[in-house]
Parts: sequence; structure tokens; C-alpha cells
Amino acid sequence: MVVAPSTSVESLCINSIRFLAIDAINKSNSGHPGLPMGCAPMSFALWDKVLKHNPKNPKWFNRDRFVLSAGHGCMLLYALLHLSGYDSVSLEDIKQFRQWGSRTPGHPETFETAGVEVTTGPLGQGISSAVGLAIAEAHLAAKFNKPGLNLVDHYTYVLMGDGCNQEGVASEAASLAGHLGLGKLIALYDDNHITIDGNTNVSFTEDVLKRYEAYGWHVQHVADGNTDVAGIQRAIEAAKAVTDKPSLIKVTTTIGYGSPNKANTAGVHGAALGAEEAELTRKALDWSYGPFEVPQESYDHWRQAINRGGAAEAEWNTLLANYRSQYPAEAAQFERQLRGELPQGWDANLPSYSADDKGLATRQHSYNCLNAIGPSLPELIGGSADLTHSNLTDIKGEGGFQKGAEANRYLHFGVREHAMAAILNGLAYHGSGLVPYGGTFAVFAGYMVGGMRLSALSELGVIYVLTHDSIGLGEDGPTHQPIETLASLRSIPNLLVMRPGDGNETSGAYQVAVSNRHRPTALILSRQAMANQANSTAAAVAKGGYILEDSNGAPDLILIGTGTELELCTKAAAQLRADGKNVRVVSMPCVELFEEQDAAYRDSVLPAACRKRLVVEASSSFGWHKYTGFDGDSVSIDRFGASAPGPVCLEQFGFTVDNVVAKAKALG
Repeated sequence: MVVAPSTSVESLCINSIRFLAIDAINKSNSGHPGLPMGCAPMSFALWDKVLKHNPKNPKWFNRDRFVLSAGHGCMLLYALLHLSGYDSVSLEDIKQFRQWGSRTPGHPETFETAGVEVTTGPLGQGISSAVGLAIAEAHLAAKFNKPGLNLVDHYTYVLMGDGCNQEGVASEAASLAGHLGLGKLIALYDDNHITIDGNTNVSFTEDVLKRYEAYGWHVQHVADGNTDVAGIQRAIEAAKAVTDKPSLIKVTTTIGYGSPNKANTAGVHGAALGAEEAELTRKALDWSYGPFEVPQESYDHWRQAINRGGAAEAEWNTLLANYRSQYPAEAAQFERQLRGELPQGWDANLPSYSADDKGLATRQHSYNCLNAIGPSLPELIGGSADLTHSNLTDIKGEGGFQKGAEANRYLHFGVREHAMAAILNGLAYHGSGLVPYGGTFAVFAGYMVGGMRLSALSELGVIYVLTHDSIGLGEDGPTHQPIETLASLRSIPNLLVMRPGDGNETSGAYQVAVSNRHRPTALILSRQAMANQANSTAAAVAKGGYILEDSNGAPDLILIGTGTELELCTKAAAQLRADGKNVRVVSMPCVELFEEQDAAYRDSVLPAACRKRLVVEASSSFGWHKYTGFDGDSVSIDRFGASAPGPVCLEQFGFTVDNVVAKAKALG
């Protein structure tokens, strides 16, 4: 292999990336050195010559966003942050790569390391969330920018690999990005022909550029990504000049560049070089510095980013001040959103109901909530994965976000559930106070769970509107009837799973979901109607579970219901009380919130002395044993559903008042 000598400042800067990665991964004996070694030149071209950022203020709003979609190569990003002068990654942090409590974990995590824009673990999620970042920029620019005052003006750059391009979620997101003409989205594709299984030709031989061109992207190829820094920079500048299309730049590199024995092999993808090979690589790249040693000349050059970034932010602050004086109302809204503050009274128009009001499906109640808060919550943005009229996720009078109509708030994701979840995350990652929501059928949460899990992990206030929540949806049958979905979602830490039982609880669910800007919510909503309960309140939903109805004296039986089945509980309770039972009905719209209440409150709702408990939920019984114990039972469903009208399905599977009464009496 012919390599460039490391005598120039440029080579010193590039090789500083490589050897920080090599040394950190060797020290931890764990990691992926190949990508940082191969991608160092393109990263230098971007970060040193193009990227607008301020290392001393990683959250400066108008910075360019950089997303390392190939997150396994995270030592590349940590090296870039450290060399550029970010306080979040010291040399000691580099030495603690992948260790307990370090700020340099094994994949980039927004909540651990300032300067990381997107938590990128599963391949494809990064580029897909970057589409959300670009949508956010385009939306805010169309909404707030004024002639001569481009308050919102930044790019989203992505570094992705062959693995990202093989994941379906990336294809979905790239297709939508091309349709929307997101001209400020630029992806650098590390074309190194190696994955864990070896050369990509064992499974991946398509022409990626032609695929992206078909999506509507502008495409380029830099044939020598190992040394042609100027060529990479020219390609980036050419991409920036194309304003009506996202851009993909294929940069052909050698994975593990500089390693005499491991370069261009699968072995350098995911394993440390080892001391001997590291030393050989030092000789091959003419690197005379020891482990974790960075030449001062390299630091001096890299840290020019601090002055550039400070000057760029100062210039923007002046622009913001001018904007504030000329457009005070718009500036006030913009700055409120950046602070993460919701407008006062945003929830004032959420509907409330009495028992005499007509019973509706909770998807209809959700629609009423969205239309109640939409006018007073301008940061609300979202849509549906081609199920608008089933999910009821549209806001009256709100146009669709399209190319040339980016100020509109309604997103038509198309039949792209995987991408929708990741894009919603990107809208939340953007840090501009947007409140993203997206709808599909509950059963398709199985498609979205990768993105939903990252919402929870990264503490993003995404709202998932999941309708058609049980066998009650009817004729579409078992492929569309969620059975295990609720239990599966409830197992995800930091995700609020809310299944409201009437209109008031749906309003309460929206109050909780919108207010939680650092926690995602899955709203589980019905297709079939249910009665409004006399004692339900929106405020009670924040407790997760509460006493809906009670008898005089201590209960000897507790019925616990959610969603549509709450009505079954109240009707069954009336019959059981007529037989002399002291029956309590507990509504449990959100198990997670109930578990977070103090022990005294939980015991007041579900006293330990009352061990006869019956859960009624048209879903899997999995997880409910915590509340039923050995003395309780459930009316649930632990098999797949059936194709028949919804009421027939519910009756055949035992979701009737008579069966609830019989099950309750069987408890003794």
C-alpha cells in the first residue's frame, strides 16, 4: 500500500484521528478501528473546511448537524470532538473508551456526550433520523426566515456506510427525502466494500448511486477517499450548490488504511489492531508519536475551529438581535421554542366529557384533541404512515409539508413506518422545540420498535399515535390485530404506554404526552366506540392508575381495566354489587406512571389486603400477573385473533359483561 507521508499539517491532522482511534480501541481491546482509519480524510475535509459549529457551545442552534450513521465507528467522532476542542471529550475520556461511566461509549449517545447529535446504534437509524433533522431545518426556515434575515440556515451532514445502505429503514427515509427535495441534507457514503462477513460482494452488489439517483438525490463519486481531501471538499461544495435535492457523495476508501496486514479486510472492521500491528501502522504512516500522543501542530490547527465557531455564533446572535427588533412576535415564538417552553394555555381547549355525551372511539377522541391543541401549539408537527383517515391524525386546515410548502405541519410519511419513527426522532433531536407525532396501526409498532426504543433511550418527546388497538378492529383479522404489542411496548424503559378508556382520559393522555418533552409516549387507541365514564378525569391520567368507582367499605374485589374494556368493568361491577359484592373499579391507562407513584398511593388504589383482582384488557395477559398475583385472574387474549366483525371477535374471545362477571365470581 502506498500511503501519504505525515509531514504536512493536513496529514498530521488526519493521522491524529487515526491513531487516537487505534490507541483507544487497543486500550479497551474492543471497538471498530477500520472506519476511523479509512474515513479520517473525508472527516477532516468536512470538519476542518466546511462544517459550521462551535466547540465551546455544542448546542448553538444554527450549527450544522453531523450524524455518524455508521455508529460503530464512533472513535472517529470522539477524535473529531476532542481534536476540535469540545470540552465533552478530553484525552482522558478517549483513554476510557467503552469503559463504565465514560463519555465515550461504544456507540454515540446524545445523552452521554455533548456534540453527538443522534444516538446511532442500529445501522440505518442515523441517516433516517438525519432526514428528520433536515425536515426540521426546512420547516423552521420556511416558517421564520424573513428577507435578508435567514435565522434558520444550516446543513445536515451524514457519514454512512455499506451497512446503513443495506438496512431497509435507510431506504425508506432516503426515498422520502428525495421526494421532499431536502437540499440541505448531504450524506457521505464510505464505500469500503467490507462488512463483518467479508467483502460486500457476498451480499451487496447493487449500484448505490443509481438507486439514490432514482430516489431523486444528487449523486457524486470521489474515487480516492484515502488522499484526495481537496476532491472531497469540492464534492461537498458542489452538493451544497444543489438546493432542490439531497446529495449523496460516494467516497471510496480503504478500511483500516495504513495497516500493513489488516487494511481492506473484515478483520479490521470490528477488532483492535493489537500492539504489534499498531506499531507497524505507525511505521507505514510515518507516525513517530506514542500512544495517545497528539502533536501540538495538529492541535493548533484543529482548534482553529473554536475561533471560527465563536465568530459564526456571534454573527448569528447579531442577526437574531436584528430579527428580534424587526419581528418581535416571531422572535418571541422562536426563542420560546428554543427554550423548550410550551405556550401558556396550550391545553386549555382540550375537550372534557360527561357520561351523557356520546361515546366515541378513542382514535376519534385523539382527533378531537389534536384539533383542539393544533392552533395553540404551533410547534406540533407530524402525520401518518399513509393511514391519515384511519388514524385520524390530520389537523383541520393544516396543509401537507411538501417541496415548496415546507412551512406546513402535516407530514405524509407514506407507507414507511420504519422511517417514520426514526424521522420523528430526528425532529426531536433537532433541539428546536418541535413536538413530533406520527400515526399508524398499533400492530405496526413491531416495524417501528427500533426507532421507538431509541426515542426512549435518548429521552425524546415523540408521540406515537397507534390506533386499531385490539381484536375489536375486526375484519382485517389476526395480521392486523395486536395481541403482544402492548406487553412488548410496556417492556421498553422510559416509554409511556397509554391506553385511555374514554374521552376524558384521552385528553389527559395528550396533556401528559405533550408535557413530557424528554420521554416518548405511545397512545394506544381504539377503532370501536366506548362510553364516557361518570368519574373519569383528565387529571387522573397523570397518576397512571386511579379509583374510577368504589363501593362502601373496603373492597373485596377489584376490577382493573384499560381502554375499551373499562366500560366492561363498570357494567360488570354494577351486576356484582347487585349481588352484594364490594367492588372497586380501577382504571389503569398507564402502568408506567402508576409504578412511579409512591407506595402509599399505589396501596390506596390497589390495597394489598384485597387479593381478588381481575384485569380486563383485550391483549396479552403478559405482565399483568404483577397486579393479579396468584389469587387473581385476567380476561385477556393469549392467542392470535380472527377475521370477523369487531363485536363478534370481542364476544367470541370472552370480552362480554357476562364473562367478566363469571370470571370475577370464580375468584370466590
